[in-house]
Order: sequence, then C-alpha cells, then structure tokens
Amino acid sequence: MRTVHIVGTGTIGEPLIGLLADNKEHFGIDEVTFHKRTPLVTEKAKVSDLERRGAVLTVDEERKSGFEELGHAPKYEAWEAIERATIVIDCTPVGNKMKEQFYEKAAGPIGFMAQGSEYGFGKMYARGINDEALVWGEDKFIHIVSCNTHNISVLVKQLGLDPDGSDHLVDGRFLCIRRANDISQDSGFVASPTVESHSDSKFGTHHARDAHALFGTLGYDINVFSSALKLNTQYMHLIHFSLTLDHEITLDEVKERLMANTRVALTHKKSANQVFSFGRDHGYFGRLMNQTVVSVDTLAVRNGNEVVGFCFTPQDGNPLLSTVAAMLWYLDPESMEDRLDILRRYLFREI
Repeated sequence: MRTVHIVGTGTIGEPLIGLLADNKEHFGIDEVTFHKRTPLVTEKAKVSDLERRGAVLTVDEERKSGFEELGHAPKYEAWEAIERATIVIDCTPVGNKMKEQFYEKAAGPIGFMAQGSEYGFGKMYARGINDEALVWGEDKFIHIVSCNTHNISVLVKQLGLDPDGSDHLVDGRFLCIRRANDISQDSGFVASPTVESHSDSKFGTHHARDAHALFGTLGYDINVFSSALKLNTQYMHLIHFSLTLDHEITLDEVKERLMANTRVALTHKKSANQVFSFGRDHGYFGRLMNQTVVSVDTLAVRNGNEVVGFCFTPQDGNPLLSTVAAMLWYLDPESMEDRLDILRRYLFREI
C-alpha cells in the first residue's frame, strides 16, 4: 500500500493534494491522505472538493466532531496517518517543529519532505539542479527550497556553470521583489513597498543562503547575495539579477543558454499580471511549473561579462514540480522520469 500523506492545505498543500489525487494511478500511488488542523466553514468547500477527488481527510482526534458537523468524513487521526504513510510531505510553516515532535519518531514512512523556509529540515533539493545529490536509502529528510531559491538557482546553473559542471560565476546579486501575499489570502498584505532586513551578513536573505546550500550538495561554493522587498500586489514575485562571470559572453549566448533548459521560459511580456494571466489560462489550476520566466527584453550584458535582467517567479508551481519529483524518487528512482512526464505540459518554453 503506497500512501502519500500531505500536512497542510495552504498555497502549496491544497494544489499538491489535488494534483496527487487526480493523478495517483499514473504516479503509482494507492492512497492520498491529508491533514487539516482546524474545521472552518469558510474552507468547507475546499475540503469537500479534495475529498470528492479521492483524497482522504485526517484530523486531530479532539477536532474530529467539528469536521463531522461540517459534513466531512475524516478517516484517520493525525499520528495514525503519519505512521501508515509511505511518504509524508509537510506544507506548513512549522516543518522543523513537526520533524522534532513527530517525524523523527515515525517508523512507517520511507521519506519526509518540508517546503520553503524550513532550513535544516534535510538535504536541500530542486528539480534539475541537484538531482544527482540525492542518495536513495540515506536521504530520509528532504527540504524543497523556496520558489525564489528555485529561480536564483536555475539562473546560476544556466549562466554561471558550463554543461560539464565547471564554475564561472564570480559574483551573483539578486533582488527578490516579492508579492505581498497570495490571492487566496486576506492577511499579510502591505500598504506600500516594504524592504526586508539583511539577516545574514554573508548571503543577505535566506534566498541566496539556501541557493548556496543547494549547490553545496554538489560540492560548489557559489558567491551569491540576495536582498528582498515586498510590493503591494498579489500577482507574482520578480527577481532582478546580476551575474558576473569570469569570461566574456554575448547577449545571444545568454539567450541560448537560457533556452537550453526546459524549465526556463522566455517572455516578451513585461508585467506580472500578463504572465500571471497566462498561468491562469494555461497552467495546472493556474500554476506554471517552470522554475523561472525570464523577461527577454530586459536582458543585457554589461562590461562584457555581467549579465543583468528581470525574471518572474512561478511561486507555487516550481516547488510543486520539485515536490512531485522527490516523491516519485522515493517511490522508485528508476521510473521517476517516466511518471513525471505527465507534468511536462505545464513547462512552457515561451510565455
């Protein structure tokens, strides 16, 4: 019995539950379970639809009656669902706390994953960046890096590293221009552009720190630094990047390198709403699974060896793809690529 258990029903958890439930036969999954902490009448329709699509609700025992009053049919208690799962995917902001309290004590699962900013949870992973660093049978805990870290990392790989792995990146600077909150959220919005502190003296924000650690799993020591700010918008994150190389490069060569990666999309659109709208119309329930969408018209080469430009971050989609890839790797590394094919329709070369 292959069971995948998702903890959390937020901006990553909800689409992931639906994605796995809709494609469980193709992915080789027998059952998809998910844990929701609080019974809310405002989220009744969401939970009901996930149940309708075949996902099985699990809840804390003391809150079971509250879910039943809303018409839901929880089948398992929270700890029971973890113990009986083959893989557990934590999509909450408390993955490290859950690891300490529950996951390290669970005997049943072969693998655990956490999302986003859960630094220290396990080996960092991003699809197409460090697949070869995963060691089956050893890496029981995997940390899927954040959406902006995905974006930074694919830019470093395509522009700073050669196909043979040689490193030509002298310095990488990234300004993460973040949306205030998700369109599904009411809280967290900002009234005006709001800057964030450089909490890490070496890397700035966690985005560059995590990218450095991600490449560190392959033996690299990349020189990167990131800054961040929030804008009063709900559309998409953007990144302004500056990559200084140890050799000269032409603008045409930059475009060729970017086009060589199937997880990089190029666009002549210059506004987040236009890229976001394309994702709404053509993505998986509105989500692009590319790691970055580079704005072609903003690309430039300064002083012969500094590549600058803007790109958009498909914030839910790129960690979704990496999460599914890691899940399939846990289940069967040999069949992972074939089973992942079903999601390639959401990787666009042009937007």
